[in-house]
Amino acid sequence: MVRRTVLACAAIAIVSTSLGAQSQAPRNDLPQPYKTTRDWGQLPAGVVWAAVTAIEPAPDGTIYVVHRCFENSCAGRSEAPIIKYDRSGKILATWGQGMFIFPHGATVDREGNLWVTDARGENGKGHQVFKFNPQGKVLMTLGKAGVSGSGPDLFDQPTDVLVAPNGDIFVADSHRNGKNNRVVRFTKDGRFIKEWGKKGSGPGEISEPHTIAMDSRGRLFVGDRENNRIQIFDQEGRYLAEWRQFGRPSGITITADDTIYVTDSESGPDTGARELPGIKKGIRIGSAKDGLVTAFIEDMESTVPDHSGAEGVGVDAQGNVYGGVVRRRMLERHVKR
Repeated sequence: MVRRTVLACAAIAIVSTSLGAQSQAPRNDLPQPYKTTRDWGQLPAGVVWAAVTAIEPAPDGTIYVVHRCFENSCAGRSEAPIIKYDRSGKILATWGQGMFIFPHGATVDREGNLWVTDARGENGKGHQVFKFNPQGKVLMTLGKAGVSGSGPDLFDQPTDVLVAPNGDIFVADSHRNGKNNRVVRFTKDGRFIKEWGKKGSGPGEISEPHTIAMDSRGRLFVGDRENNRIQIFDQEGRYLAEWRQFGRPSGITITADDTIYVTDSESGPDTGARELPGIKKGIRIGSAKDGLVTAFIEDMESTVPDHSGAEGVGVDAQGNVYGGVVRRRMLERHVKR
């Protein structure tokens, strides 16, 4: 039994080393080849940006932006948390009024449907994942409205969602101090398949799975935020590697060429949440193939104690990078110089 355990640990170490050869402390001195514009995009009359949490370009070139209605919550608000734009930033549609408490992560599947998580619950709303068609019609819901829980049909503060090429759905479940700290997998029609993860800091354990993305090989990249790392899994939940060179991950997106964009909105002085002292906030850019980090978009308040940087991140077909800022409530657009 001891020998099997040693061999298993050795195998994990070999896999981790081969996939995470670039894993090291995040750097502040990388090239910054982008010019930043803030408050990109029109807004409905009378509306100002609330906390922006997700930016998701669709296959047809439109761009979905998710924000929290007013300041940092949609509870009791009438504003639409979902805004659909054309490439120029002109509003095409809005929806979602009265549906959300704390809209959080999002994704667009290959058919152009938008998926959004609600990471809080109260008054019979929240703790759910919604699937919308491009016109805003609800096609599917996962979880039970306003009910926090575990198991196959409940969530506790789900933070993000992705859809695999075969239609399987993966949900990152539990925000800070949440009860689950897991990834949940469903079939394309919402049938529970499996889950993995538990609170902890060891291989495969998670403390605040804040974001999830998939590369061209079908590997899952989970932003294990309170552990200051990305963990990489296969679709069965087998642990493959951890990467720390991208900082404290709040948001991850991976484009078709396996370029990975990771937002770090919380590094800097340690406020008691195990942040990374001395590491600047911003968006680190590199390769999902080997983990090499090649560029850095520094946050405008990269060294302040507050959690100030972009959390959500999206990249359009032209390579423009969008950052959703929560504390300062703005939408940033970064264009290559």
